[in-house]
Amino acid sequence: MPRVNVYIDGFNLYYGALKRSPYKWLDVSKLCQALLPTDTIQSIKFFTANVSARPHDPHLPVRQQIYFRALKTIPNLTMVYGHFLTHSVRMVLTGSDPIKTVWVDKTEEKGSDVNLAAHLLHDGFKGLFDTAVIISNDSDLAEPVRLVKQVLNLHVGILNPHERHSQTLQQYATFVKRIRQNHLIARFCRHLLEP
Repeated sequence: MPRVNVYIDGFNLYYGALKRSPYKWLDVSKLCQALLPTDTIQSIKFFTANVSARPHDPHLPVRQQIYFRALKTIPNLTMVYGHFLTHSVRMVLTGSDPIKTVWVDKTEEKGSDVNLAAHLLHDGFKGLFDTAVIISNDSDLAEPVRLVKQVLNLHVGILNPHERHSQTLQQYATFVKRIRQNHLIARFCRHLLEP
């Protein structure tokens, strides 16, 4: 059996398939097994960052940590953390005439895509998989995918949580599958929501 490692861009999965759905409590291991039914998944790496409370959602970090605790019960899953960076930037106020600018606090998640790429390349060069599967649609991952496929001669599949495929990413992938709502429904962890 080919050895399969899965690399999940947590924020790409969330914003692509989960944010506006009732399936946020997703069992990612069951999702991977449903989308890769003939493969044995030896490792899942989940790349993310800890969120902070927001004025409109002060309990956001608590919900995230509960979900992360649930993910950590998956035996072959490892969490890899990036971080958030907030800085003030001057931006044009939409619709202002004359044009006005305002200072805005901009928060960006840093590290997840770089960490994913680093782990993908490290594991590939160490010979730790025969096939890598990435859950993301981030075109920034195209170069590491190309290197694994063309330099290491290994397979790289993409499970895309978005409606459209990144053409840049798709051109280097061995295969691309879209994560659809029916994949999420059956892998929803209802037991995590019970009191």
